[in-house]
Amino acid sequence: MNDSSWGAPTGAGQAGYWGPDDRGPVQGADPAGPAYDAPQAQQTRPMPIVPDGPVYGGDQDDDRGAARLSGPLFREEPSQARPHHTPLAQPFQAVQQNPEPMPDASQPAPPPQKKSAGRDLTSAIGVGVGLGVVIVASLFVVKAVFVGVVAVAVVVGLWELTKRLEERKGIRAPLVPLAVGGAAMVVAGYVRGAEGAWVAMALTALAVLVWRMTEPPEDYLRDVTAGVFAAFYVPFLATFVTMMLTADDGPWRVLTFLLLTVVSDTGAYAIGWRFGRTKLAPRISPGKTREGLLGAVSFAMVAGALCMQFLIDDGSWWQGLLLGLAVAASATLGDLGESMIKRDLGIKDMGSLLPGHGGIMDRLDSLLPTAPVVWLLLVLFVGSG
Repeated sequence: MNDSSWGAPTGAGQAGYWGPDDRGPVQGADPAGPAYDAPQAQQTRPMPIVPDGPVYGGDQDDDRGAARLSGPLFREEPSQARPHHTPLAQPFQAVQQNPEPMPDASQPAPPPQKKSAGRDLTSAIGVGVGLGVVIVASLFVVKAVFVGVVAVAVVVGLWELTKRLEERKGIRAPLVPLAVGGAAMVVAGYVRGAEGAWVAMALTALAVLVWRMTEPPEDYLRDVTAGVFAAFYVPFLATFVTMMLTADDGPWRVLTFLLLTVVSDTGAYAIGWRFGRTKLAPRISPGKTREGLLGAVSFAMVAGALCMQFLIDDGSWWQGLLLGLAVAASATLGDLGESMIKRDLGIKDMGSLLPGHGGIMDRLDSLLPTAPVVWLLLVLFVGSG
């Protein structure tokens, strides 16, 4: 062992031992360097090997430390030499004096945490039932009132979408032409059908281009592109709901559309939460599973067969099976599409207007892309009348 690692004092006639008082440099002693005087160098001996484990006790334990044991070697005058039997005092101890207690192996493991739904189910159910009552009441009492409900939902959805785009990405899609054109688009779809919806969509896009010209030209292309996208994504897709309403059995068609979408989402949630293991699209929506998709398809097909058989004029159960399959696919894609938008924006919900649900757009995500699918299949199966 090298003496310099211990910082031990040495001197004539010493064997490298030191006493309790040799804890620092001796007053008046000459510091020793790498080389010693020849007579003194012959009197030094190697440091004895100290066995492992603590060799000190009593009050001496409180006076040890790394700072005291480090530093250069010191030497004593020959007159200060001590006999060889002087006890070894307080070498550095690397053993931890107060080790942390080991965990008790006999303690029971904490109980596994239960699965969480991720939202306040009580609030979500209450808000869902309230919205359902308003929609059904307006749907079967006065059709125009239901058109107004759709228009209000579209305007609020546009407000949420444009606000999040500006907050998270700095994109300034003009809200005023989008809101006015979106409401007009919904009404035009109800009054003039698909032709009216397309004309209103074109005029809304033109209004977005012109409105944005009143501001500086920086990021003009980005802002108007986002505006045209918002016009197509929210109000134009919503016009297919009001176009369903124009048929003789229009309220039942809209009710079928709403029921199948809700049942698809419910089946995906129930089966995925209970049996979900395999991720469906982990990079887009980590919570969705393939088992949940199978639940959505199964629930929607059964509900579709029942709705087409008992609610739709001249409908049959096998058409309902195909309709349910299509609804499950479009609703899932719509949900993934909005999840992609929210992931790009770095947000969980589009808004907080509906407790337990998020915002209006968080409820329209699966409804909007499903509306044209249901409208088209119903026209093919039973006609537009």
